Amino acid sequence: QVQLMESGGGSVQAGGSLRLSCATSGVYSRYLMGWFRQALGKEREGIAAIRGDGRTKYADSVTGRFTVSVDAPDNTLYLEMNNLKPEDTAVYYCAADPKVYNPLDWTDFRYWGRGTQVTVSS
Repeated sequence: QVQLMESGGGSVQAGGSLRLSCATSGVYSRYLMGWFRQALGKEREGIAAIRGDGRTKYADSVTGRFTVSVDAPDNTLYLEMNNLKPEDTAVYYCAADPKVYNPLDWTDFRYWGRGTQVTVSS
């Protein structure tokens, strides 16, 4: 049984940093894992993903500011977020799936955490 649980969200001022974690169980190294976010009234969007071989993919909106990584022994997923902006405010979700065609397409992922809120004030 696959389980995902996010932590690390909170409130921060613009320009600040946060590190999100996603604890997993039942996720194998061959799974692709990703981070998604959904702002109030907006569609869920993919922002960062990482394959089992370490290859990463980022949305243009976060490239250069966010870094996705995996702690291999226990497949804990991380998202390091720097230079945060008010438009980064959203609920952030981690997701995993062994078979993904588009790493930033949320519809490709079957397994999800419940989300953690990130609020960036100006």
